[in-house]
Amino acid sequence: MYRTHHCNALRAADIDEQATLSGWVHSRRDHGGVIFIDLRDREGLTQVVFRPEENAGVASQAHHLRDEDVIQVSGRVAPRLPGTENPKLATGAIELVPSSLTILNRAEVLPFPLDGEVNEDLRLAYRYFDLRRPQLARNLRLRHRITKATRDYLDGAGFIEIETPILSKSTPEGARDFLVPSRLMPGKFYALPQAPQQYKQLLMVGGIEKYFQIAKCFRDEDLRADRQPEFTQIDIEASFVRPNDIYALTEGMLASIFKAARGLDIPTPFPRLTYREAVGTFGSDKPDRRFGMQLVDFTEEFRASGFKLFRGVIESGGVVKAINAKGFAGITIGQVDEMTAIAKNFGAKGLAFIKIENGEWKSPIVKFFSEAERSALQTKLALEEGDLIFFGSDKWDIACEVLGRLRLRVAEIQGLTKNSEQLDFLWVTGFPLLQFDAAENKWNAVHHPFTRPKAEDLPLLDVQRYGEMRAEAYDVVLNGVEVGGGSIRIHEPELQAKMFAVLGVSEEDQQIMFGHLLRAFRLGAPPHGGIALGLDRLVMLICGEQSIRDVMAFPKNNRGQDLMSQSPADVDPKQLRELGITLAKKTP
Repeated sequence: MYRTHHCNALRAADIDEQATLSGWVHSRRDHGGVIFIDLRDREGLTQVVFRPEENAGVASQAHHLRDEDVIQVSGRVAPRLPGTENPKLATGAIELVPSSLTILNRAEVLPFPLDGEVNEDLRLAYRYFDLRRPQLARNLRLRHRITKATRDYLDGAGFIEIETPILSKSTPEGARDFLVPSRLMPGKFYALPQAPQQYKQLLMVGGIEKYFQIAKCFRDEDLRADRQPEFTQIDIEASFVRPNDIYALTEGMLASIFKAARGLDIPTPFPRLTYREAVGTFGSDKPDRRFGMQLVDFTEEFRASGFKLFRGVIESGGVVKAINAKGFAGITIGQVDEMTAIAKNFGAKGLAFIKIENGEWKSPIVKFFSEAERSALQTKLALEEGDLIFFGSDKWDIACEVLGRLRLRVAEIQGLTKNSEQLDFLWVTGFPLLQFDAAENKWNAVHHPFTRPKAEDLPLLDVQRYGEMRAEAYDVVLNGVEVGGGSIRIHEPELQAKMFAVLGVSEEDQQIMFGHLLRAFRLGAPPHGGIALGLDRLVMLICGEQSIRDVMAFPKNNRGQDLMSQSPADVDPKQLRELGITLAKKTP
């Protein structure tokens, strides 16, 4: 056999026993002819000592070992010399003194050291080597534990895991589809699923009642730290449920996951905020509540203000809000420029602020404020020496988002959540159902076109007050990151057809794109709903990483490339001819 023990198994109780280990040379040290090897496998490290006086032949072989050579050693488990024990290692009380050494495979010159900072593209080009990093190995094992806990919990709740098709149909659901040409039907295309949304609803029509899947999904969109062209989600759908049923199920599943992965007991039920409360108070529909700096409304206080800018915004239907960036009055000119750029990037025309320094309010706008306005700011923002007030004066959504973005950036600069162990879960509910796109002159679904309107808002559909309608939708948020989202679905064919029409889908196109769904709903569809949680993002948060690439075995880089296999790549012209595809010539 290659080994009797793994490299994290031997202890003081095994002294004088014979053992065989196999693994990689993690490091090699030559102390006056005595060779020390740290031997590594996925479980840990064991020190191996080659002494010439004990076995000259084996010691001679060890002189030629290099980092990452794959070897097998057999010999006696011995105690480490007094004073040389390593309490940081589980095997730190012993060492292996080999009587035989077999080199199973040599390692050539390494592309980079495993224990240093390395360019990410180089790491991804040699991902199979990079996976030997203990941190990545730990992350993948945690991912396995999280996935297993998910399956165990949902199985215990009566859910059935069902695989839905990967080759599907392109339908407008938000992001761009990855298209796959059909050889057997030239000119026609499959699409890789952005989510199993329609299939899981059809499973409810089929009477499955409780479905889940660890689902692969694909979206052809721009990438960032928490986004990949292919990703995995925990996909759930159930019949005869209301939002509270989904909340309880999801909270129980997340509690089970965090217990299995980190040994933590997370409190349930999670608090809930409406969309208006979350955005109005924190400037985000995925609020990070681990620090204060809440948005405070001053619209009424400035309604008759001598400051024309604020008064004009309010008269045109806008709002005036502010945040207190406590202790931030020492902001630098560069930081002021950065904050102003953030504000403008999210729709503001500029950025008004006031510093509280040496007992003075420092800003060119202060002279326009009345004593009552200053008093309101002082009281409602609990102002102190060294504070900085940022204002947002615009339409409600713009003012909230601008201050929300500034709030997060100030928190980042001040390190308000750095090294925080707090786990702040919450639900955000009551999202807008529809959003008007002025550029395209049409209404779009905020979530997706299958989301059910709130019952009390259904009358607004007939009077075309679409912007006031709320969705029976919900997101679960952890520390300012959306972990998952879902909704109760439309299950009546008439209501679904009406929703498609609002979104500009003609009756003819409804039959072409969604005929299968509408026909299914006419055969007795039960009320149903569900949720999908981003598995990669959840694992990233549990592992404490900043990018989902660090919790995936073979991710793409930020340009959507697999640098290891060099994909995407050119294909043989014969393959294109078989598919009836001709590539357009590249323009210079």
